[in-house]
Amino acid sequence: MESSDEELCRAVAERKPGAFDLLVERYQERAYRIAWSVVRDREEARDCSQEAFLRLHEAAGSFAGQSKFSTWFYRILVNCCLDQQRRGRGWRRLLGWRDRREESPDEPDPVEQTPAPFTDPADVLDEEQRMSRVWELVETLSPQQRAAVTLSCREGMATKEIAAVLGLSEATVRVHLHRALATLRRRIGDGA
Repeated sequence: MESSDEELCRAVAERKPGAFDLLVERYQERAYRIAWSVVRDREEARDCSQEAFLRLHEAAGSFAGQSKFSTWFYRILVNCCLDQQRRGRGWRRLLGWRDRREESPDEPDPVEQTPAPFTDPADVLDEEQRMSRVWELVETLSPQQRAAVTLSCREGMATKEIAAVLGLSEATVRVHLHRALATLRRRIGDGA
């Protein structure tokens, strides 16, 4: 029988061999996707997800089990991302940092290369185009709104879990989601 994430976290705290590797294997892709949705840079997303795993390893003993392991870990991850953005903001402005997507726009993004299940392309072309446009517009939202939308829509998390991950009240998460939705509707309606 496969161990639960909570059991693995306790095993990491007890420094049992292989437990940490299993958690990394289970959460590595999701951690990168969430980090990328917040920081919007491949290298920074990779660094943030690695930093989150290091913090998980160090703090596994502090996991009290009051929430799901995923909620606790995503909170660590989002904090790493927000810390990274705070640290990097001043240096980027000072050094004239540019978005890497501007330098190499033809380089494919690993998040966008994740294979999808087969469906008939003729049946879903319109839907794909609409959703592609919506996710392009999601990128223009504030980091908090973008994170809330990503956790809700892509990760399927409930408002209560999102609140725990982002360190916000449930009401604030609902406000972020409501404002994000209103902004997206307005931009889609404007053809922006």
